[in-house]
Amino acid sequence: MKLREYPDRELMMMDLADTLAGELKSCLLTHDSATLSVPGGTTPGPVFDVLSGVDLDWARIAVVLNDERWVPEDSPRSNTRLLRERLLIDKAADAQFVPLYAPTETPEEALDALSENLKPHLPISVLLLGMGADMHTASLFPGADRLAEALGPSAPPLMAMRAEGAGEPRITLTAPILTGAMSTHILITGAEKREALERARHLPSGRAPVHVVLGNAIVHWAE
Repeated sequence: MKLREYPDRELMMMDLADTLAGELKSCLLTHDSATLSVPGGTTPGPVFDVLSGVDLDWARIAVVLNDERWVPEDSPRSNTRLLRERLLIDKAADAQFVPLYAPTETPEEALDALSENLKPHLPISVLLLGMGADMHTASLFPGADRLAEALGPSAPPLMAMRAEGAGEPRITLTAPILTGAMSTHILITGAEKREALERARHLPSGRAPVHVVLGNAIVHWAE
């Protein structure tokens, strides 16, 4: 794990957006396409604001979330809604969005179709993750119902996940897909998450799921 500390959040968001854009551009020099995987939530919003205006060959870039809440896209809790409002606009509107939600009652009903749609876009070229104060990443929550399976080496690309701290059911990329990314970045802010990161470094993945991706990750942090 490498840690990059920034004097303020604004500088961090701009620098991180520039880093992600540079890696995508490099990938497209040697590959026909690239896949960018990003988190939901409010923290990465400023990164998306900058990245959406960068001059890239977005038509050759697929964008997929790390995870999604099983709620309609018009829900304020939808990660897809956030992406459509802040990333898949301006120049980045030409990117191909790979959904992790379908209008079924449960994620299990749509899992096979969503997984088949995702597979052509693997491995992930550039992965941006977040981390909660409970040391979860994507929807790999401590205590989740199928966490051990999702962290295992033979996990399928996508799994439905339910956890006490997750609210509604989720669908998430699993550990083999996350650890198979060509480049991995983790974005965190504040003292609480910095302390959680330090704890996660010394805990097993079952207790601190973010641990599974720390080995090859660059962590970006500002107070």
